[in-house]
Amino acid sequence: MTVAPGIVVVGAGQAGFQVAASLREGGYKGPLTLVGDEPALPYQRPPLSKAYLAGKTDAEGLALRPASFFSDHGISRRGPDRAEGIDRAGRRLLLAGGDALPYEHLVLAAGSRNRPLPVQGADLAGVHQLRGLADADALKAALTAAPRIVVVGAGFIGLEFAAVAAGRGLDVTVVEAAGRPMARAVSPETAAFFQAAQEGLGVRFALAAGVTALRGRDGRVQAVILADGRELTADLVVVGIGVLPNAEIAAAAGLSVGDGVRVDPFLATSDPAVSAIGDCARFPSPHAHGLTEDGTVRIESVQNAIDQGRCLAARLLGQPAAYTALPWFWSDQGPHKLQIAGLSAPGDASVVRGEGSAFSVFRFRGGRLSAVESVNRAGDHMIARRLLGAGTPLTPEQAGDPGFDIKALAMGRG
Repeated sequence: MTVAPGIVVVGAGQAGFQVAASLREGGYKGPLTLVGDEPALPYQRPPLSKAYLAGKTDAEGLALRPASFFSDHGISRRGPDRAEGIDRAGRRLLLAGGDALPYEHLVLAAGSRNRPLPVQGADLAGVHQLRGLADADALKAALTAAPRIVVVGAGFIGLEFAAVAAGRGLDVTVVEAAGRPMARAVSPETAAFFQAAQEGLGVRFALAAGVTALRGRDGRVQAVILADGRELTADLVVVGIGVLPNAEIAAAAGLSVGDGVRVDPFLATSDPAVSAIGDCARFPSPHAHGLTEDGTVRIESVQNAIDQGRCLAARLLGQPAAYTALPWFWSDQGPHKLQIAGLSAPGDASVVRGEGSAFSVFRFRGGRLSAVESVNRAGDHMIARRLLGAGTPLTPEQAGDPGFDIKALAMGRG
């Protein structure tokens, strides 16, 4: 059977779903196909390390839309199947199952995968990663018989999981190669607060500690071996040491890649018939001033996936605009919420407003506001998004003055 070319989207995660939904909402009438490697409907990933593991929501509650949405909007779903190659000359997407899908335009929203732990024993039973629903289900089942847990990596996912596990009364140790938690993502002040908060839940930390091996018995993990010779007993190990973009088929097809699929400000690749969005895309951002040499970034967030999906859909519908959305993020760890607006670098200066368990850290690079980290201060986060989104100047002296009305400045009354 001949399939008419239309728009084919590789990846049925948040970005892939969003571009498809926005295309239909914007009036696109042609064939529209989502190719995903999971059997589930497109679903939210952030709750996997929090509410889903804690039993506060189920798989149905994770779904971005019910099955009827896709049939009602004429969005075909192919999966589980995997994109294996791109025939750019023939404009066909080659699938691992043997089929080839013709396309008028191809959208790469292939996401990312967890970075593997490169040590002996990483393949032992009881060693888990957390990326998708199947990972979360396996981890949830394993928690029932794993009183001693080691988390390798103190990023958002590792710490969110640690808080859930500690809340269940389990023995949790977090191992981190850097000298503080979330070292690449937040200021020393924010990192210190969340380390203390996690320790208050009973979590222990081994910082500036490398993992050299995992030791097991009868094929199951028993201990994590650190570079300084310490052995941490473990019934279960969760690895969260970052991700790698799924850019292999783009590279094999001759598209420009480098820590992701490289795109222009309109999210187009070096082939005008192919675009890339979401975790797998590296793009120029006006909010990356002084952050990278070439001004490009790759962002792993729900906000970025949604906003890029909408931006690309608008271009494909004849309303092109450069992607300039402000990046923002969040992390729920136990009773505390961290919200971040903007993009900071480890060397950025910090100015703290507030105190105790409710404060914000204003980050400055070269005297220019780069990001704001708000802990249990949702109002500050919204103000920060206004300031950074509009490029409103704020000096470190103003941020450090408790009498200065930052909200008035953000609202244009400063």
